[in-house]
Amino acid sequence: MKDFIINIPYTILIGAAILMALMPFQPEPHLMQKFDMLMAGNLTKPLDMFDVVWHLLPVGLLIAKFILSKKS
Repeated sequence: MKDFIINIPYTILIGAAILMALMPFQPEPHLMQKFDMLMAGNLTKPLDMFDVVWHLLPVGLLIAKFILSKKS
């Protein structure tokens, strides 16, 4: 798994992180919507929680790649 993450180019991860964080563009990005739900205490459905994880997955991979590349 470590080799897989290290072999992904930064440009692809940065592009995917930005794109997934902003999708869908209209009417409001899901992450903003889910953050508002979290602050209101309404983020209780498993599908909503999965949606947050799905949209933040490229950001997590980017952070993992950065940490793994610093260690090597």
